[in-house]
Amino acid sequence: MTNTSRFIYLDHAATTAVDPRVLEAMLPFLQDKYGNPSSVYRFAGQAKEALEAARRTVADILGCRPGEIVFTSCGTESDNLAIRGVAWASRERGRHIITTPIEHHAVEATCHQLAEHFGYHITEVPVDRYGLVDPDDVARAIRDDTVLITVIYANNEVGTIEPIAEIGRIARERGIPFHTDAVQAGGSLDLDVDRLQVDLMSLSGHKFYAPKGVGVLYVREGTPLLPVQTGGGQEGRRRAGTENVAYIVGLAKALALAHEQREAEAERLTILRDRLIAGVLSSIPDAHLTGHPTKRLPNHASFVFEGVDGEAILLQLDLAGVAASSGSACASGDPEPSHVLTAMGIERRLALGSLRLTLGRENTAQDIVDVLAILPEIIHKLRALSPFYAPSSKEMARPAR
Repeated sequence: MTNTSRFIYLDHAATTAVDPRVLEAMLPFLQDKYGNPSSVYRFAGQAKEALEAARRTVADILGCRPGEIVFTSCGTESDNLAIRGVAWASRERGRHIITTPIEHHAVEATCHQLAEHFGYHITEVPVDRYGLVDPDDVARAIRDDTVLITVIYANNEVGTIEPIAEIGRIARERGIPFHTDAVQAGGSLDLDVDRLQVDLMSLSGHKFYAPKGVGVLYVREGTPLLPVQTGGGQEGRRRAGTENVAYIVGLAKALALAHEQREAEAERLTILRDRLIAGVLSSIPDAHLTGHPTKRLPNHASFVFEGVDGEAILLQLDLAGVAASSGSACASGDPEPSHVLTAMGIERRLALGSLRLTLGRENTAQDIVDVLAILPEIIHKLRALSPFYAPSSKEMARPAR
């Protein structure tokens, strides 16, 4: 089997390396300026000033007020706070939530828990074969007791970008808070909350070259939100706990860098992505692209392969020096097919053969060349060992290696 002498990282949807400029911005608050921002003396004031400067930076990028920014520990916490916070604050008005069947587990599991243990009713509007939500379906699902709509901005498994602004317009016309999980979109798509017409937005720093362990929840002023984590009065009494100043500073720096180079980097990655997609589909028989062909994240390529197990593909890629994923990193090791692919109508036998390749700043055109030399050989080898794959004429015509 072909191997690359270089390590090729193609799992940026799972996590990213901390940018050296981000680490440099963080270090003073891990070493010299380590005060608690809630204390009143001058030494602590350095941390407080940095915290509020970071809040202003994030607010400027999102087009909102600094007071509408809540710093959290991760995207999962942001999703939990948004959904539970609004649901619990609005429970006297109603207990109906609208979502989709392709949400990240942080949203899906939270909604299911609210239904199972707290008496909420969850409506999942369908998606089409590309994973796209029809805004009209959202409108039809609204009831008098609907208290929240939550729809992912860009899907983590297949990269499809949802019509968030259209859904937001519908929610606003009906006076219903609208939340979007923008964790995958944070480094590459427009985050202006007014253009998107969202009331709550979740972000996670480690998806755009900040460290793991820090996130953001945007909460539009006037949106009902009951704190999930209680204690002190931090984050405008919406999220108790001493703020992780160094990581928050790092997140703000990383988001600013991503915002500055967003358009240029998206253009570069789209070229590489499309080259990768075209190469896979042309060189591997019975390979299928998942997600929308054009309305997808600029760095995201995802496939299913007939007659091959996704975990086996990952193991072989790892041996060849390529890091990839079979879907959500939060669900790795799950023997069941992806709930996202199932919701899109992809058959179980195909869904079990999924592969996600997500690009980042360090990836080059040579990486694409190398992967396209490695992956077809891996698929051919695995199919030759499978009793469940009936090769097509194109597969049978492949020269022996």
